[in-house]
Amino acid sequence: MIDPRQTDPFYGLTGEPVARHQPWPRLVVRGEVWVEASERLRSGALTLIDLWGEPQIVHMALAPSAEPGRMLVLSMPCPDGRYPSVGQAHPPAIRLERAAADLFGLIPAGLPDRRPWLDHGAWGITAPLGARHPALEPATGYPFLPVEGQNIHEIAVGPVHAGIIEPGHFRFSADGETVVRLEERLGYVHKGTEGLIQGADLEAAARLAGRCSGDATVAYACAFSRAVEAALGWAVPPRAIWLRALMAELERLANHLGDVGAVCNDAAFAIVLAHCSALREDVLRQNDKSFGHRLIMDRVVPGGVKNDLDAPGIAQLSRLVLEIDRRFQPLAELYDKTASLQDRTVGTGVLRPQLAAQFGAGGFIGRASGRTCDARRWPGYAPYDRLDFEIPVLNDGDVNARIWIRIREITQSLRLIEQILADLPAGAIYAPPPLRAAEAAEGAAFAESFRGDVFVWTRIEADGRVGRCRLRDPSWFQWPLLEAVIENNIVADFPLCNKSFNCSYSGHDL
Repeated sequence: MIDPRQTDPFYGLTGEPVARHQPWPRLVVRGEVWVEASERLRSGALTLIDLWGEPQIVHMALAPSAEPGRMLVLSMPCPDGRYPSVGQAHPPAIRLERAAADLFGLIPAGLPDRRPWLDHGAWGITAPLGARHPALEPATGYPFLPVEGQNIHEIAVGPVHAGIIEPGHFRFSADGETVVRLEERLGYVHKGTEGLIQGADLEAAARLAGRCSGDATVAYACAFSRAVEAALGWAVPPRAIWLRALMAELERLANHLGDVGAVCNDAAFAIVLAHCSALREDVLRQNDKSFGHRLIMDRVVPGGVKNDLDAPGIAQLSRLVLEIDRRFQPLAELYDKTASLQDRTVGTGVLRPQLAAQFGAGGFIGRASGRTCDARRWPGYAPYDRLDFEIPVLNDGDVNARIWIRIREITQSLRLIEQILADLPAGAIYAPPPLRAAEAAEGAAFAESFRGDVFVWTRIEADGRVGRCRLRDPSWFQWPLLEAVIENNIVADFPLCNKSFNCSYSGHDL
């Protein structure tokens, strides 16, 4: 007899449905269902989308690994502040559970790593968004995991770095020049974003969401706006939807150009950085001319967008696309033909496809390791269902593969911008909100940032304010993989591996 879980990995995950939750269902479940879902994550039948908390309740978003267009949110009440750990069966959940313990005092029973994660002991309060559980370990000091063996020495890097980058601590255990283990310590740029959004009106909440990670501000604003719109049944004008996609592709284009140059620079080939930086600056300047902000911040709002694009703006963007296409292709060829670059990037920092799949790694990191993943297509959202584009996928999983995914995505973004400019619908760019409902409503949404899928879940109260909002950066599932890929590489290759990942500190630290 065929096990129904083989045909439907959601089979048997039953509970009390939550009304007014869109577009995917949310179920309030008992402990045994929560544990069963954890086992299906362990087996690979399900992929973890996110895990987050509220006072005395924990939530988990799941997708079938073979059908990423579907999703299910499970919620488990834990009135005593405890729940069965998902991380003991599925390691990608460990840091998420540690963060929920720091913020809400929720204790995952059986969690193999009980150290604080976001809480550095400097807040003056424990579990600021929920009641403190007596079993919580105080955030005093941080015991890094020991490494045993002869000739092992430690190298401490950060949290303050030589470049103008965000803070993060990296503890290397090395045997000579070979990295035996890398352990990260993050949380230095925790801003209390989820606490600030709670109780805010939609305009203020949208501004905060767009500042979760400034280099992905459009993606965050799109995901937040779409979650709000799903919750409230808020119809958005077609022109606004297409303008959002245009802004998102300009954001992707600028960041990929910057990353290609930066990775080459870390391999001591600065000429590519110089040219890519100039191209990126051209995009940012055109963003400012077209939408009034170099990073296109605060332009996407629930209900639409704030800035329209006139005919001269369309013409300027069209010329920009042609110019970048003309100037970038020789840079890609130069990278491909430079043996000294290939010597540094090919075979360095390899992320195995099995590990990428286990962690549900998105963006160029997942696609460079065999994952056909892109939120624009799975689960998909407008207007990408009407646009023609390819999702480049490679299987090598090394620094070189991550560069080539970016190079090919630059080409795809240029083609997408051309299509959007050619077919941009006429009409309004904003629709007023619908009439307020008599009860709260919840919504969830994805947006594909240049790093991967941004996930947002929110509850809008009857008074129109945000009751709760969860913003999950793709870096939550990518940072742990950086620890894995640097093992058995030399210490000097860490900057190269790190830049090829380019995870967000700010988006992760909330």
